[in-house]
Amino acid sequence: MGFPATRMRRLRRSPGLREMVKETRLSPSQFIYPVFVTHGHKIKEEIPSMPGISRFSTDMLPEELTRVKEAGVPAVMLFGIPEKKDAAASVAYSPAGPVQRALKLMKKDFPEIIAVTDVCLCQYTDHGHCGLLEGGRILNDETLDLLAKTALSHAECGADIVAPSDMMDGRIGFIRKKLDENGFQDISILAYSAKYASAFYGPFRDAAGSTPSFGDRRSHQMDPANRREALREVLLDIEEGADIVMVKPALSYLDVIKEVRDAVCVPVAAYNVSGEYSMVKAAAAKGWLDERLVVMEILTSIARAGADIILTYHALEAAAWLKEKN
Repeated sequence: MGFPATRMRRLRRSPGLREMVKETRLSPSQFIYPVFVTHGHKIKEEIPSMPGISRFSTDMLPEELTRVKEAGVPAVMLFGIPEKKDAAASVAYSPAGPVQRALKLMKKDFPEIIAVTDVCLCQYTDHGHCGLLEGGRILNDETLDLLAKTALSHAECGADIVAPSDMMDGRIGFIRKKLDENGFQDISILAYSAKYASAFYGPFRDAAGSTPSFGDRRSHQMDPANRREALREVLLDIEEGADIVMVKPALSYLDVIKEVRDAVCVPVAAYNVSGEYSMVKAAAAKGWLDERLVVMEILTSIARAGADIILTYHALEAAAWLKEKN
């Protein structure tokens, strides 16, 4: 017998062999592309902390949705940025809100793109927190009705999937009940189930204008030190009616994605968040790393950990790179 008997390099010696035995494969069909929509006209504002990502008024949205369609990315996640904010987040569930207007346009002109909507109040409140306040404290149960009203308003305007990101206890069951009572039994819920109180959200809060005016979100978002708690959150959301569960952020929580994937049978999503995106963009701009190779390695790691669906600001670029490869 020759030495060594097992040669691991045999299956690595050519591009064709490496591709044939690849264990984790990426496809544009796995991606959801986040899109920021706002009030006004003729608005396309690049977000300084997120190079390549912009805010769009509804009339400018077709330009971006055309790019999504041509890239072969099947879905977008809509985030609304209101013109006015108040303590009750009234624009969040207004028929004239930015997300509601964008949904109507999408269903008319881009019906093939899956419309996923972020359901939260932080972009819409004048204090920047995810729910109603009393004495500086977020009221969990009183906030649930507003979240359900928001989800229902999205469904009425054409949303295919609603995605509660607030982390209030019981909100999945409350939203499911509201949707079902109003004839929207077929609308799916993608739950931000294990959403951590992360420092990686900074560029998003710049983009959405959702930085809290005081305090932080540690009273409802998860402690980054906790892994087992994520499974409790995920299992509770599934019990309440979630169709898809999500871990956010992705890159620093690959172990959590793996734990969730092993524990549940529903689809698992992961959010490759704004800070993860902006770090790569900043380093690439300095010439410190190869952006394409790093992005594909990051996305592969998220899929390898067990994510079936990846929300990523790199979606359109990654889709183009995957097409070139094929």
